[in-house]
Amino acid sequence: MGASPQEPRTRVTARARDLRFDAGTLSLNLVATVGRRPAGPVERMGDAERLAAWCRGVGLTPAPGYEAEALLRSLHALRDAAYDIASSLLDGHRPSPASVDLVNELAAPEPPAPRLELRPDGVRQAPGSDLLTEDALLSVVARDLTGLVSDASRRERLTRCASEVCRMLYLNPPSGRPRQWCSMRRCGNNAKAAAHRRRRAATGEGRSPESDAT
Repeated sequence: MGASPQEPRTRVTARARDLRFDAGTLSLNLVATVGRRPAGPVERMGDAERLAAWCRGVGLTPAPGYEAEALLRSLHALRDAAYDIASSLLDGHRPSPASVDLVNELAAPEPPAPRLELRPDGVRQAPGSDLLTEDALLSVVARDLTGLVSDASRRERLTRCASEVCRMLYLNPPSGRPRQWCSMRRCGNNAKAAAHRRRRAATGEGRSPESDAT
């Protein structure tokens, strides 16, 4: 009798809590701050320190004096709406009207345009022109999601990691072979190792008592 399929391992390691910046677009990098959706969600951006690390990782700079807890709550709400909308493009469910309304509301403010200045060594971005108020930062992320939904070529590249534990949403590259895993170094290698274990187990079960005795 063959071995029963193994359940996905759900041990929450430090690596499972790592921030991810490889989803292919800003709004999906926000979605990826919760790991292992929907089976066993793992919070990756739960405090002010992780919020600051995420902002640095995606290249967004909150203006000085921002309220970290308030921004964190707003990003968490946007994250849930973004997951609802983005995952609907894959599984066909109807997103909540509240998710759509929230994204539209947050996308409405116009983010400030970066300013340039002429220096002796050439044209550079003016200091401070990349600083974002809370509303502007949320707008940048929400607009990225609306851009994803409205762009047919990007929608076609949206996929979900094949790992039953991970299930991360990400964009495949515009050219080259589509990826099955969010990362070959993470889920891809885990899948290869699991397949190797299954092959070894099947080989061991198929050995005769005589061969075990030799």
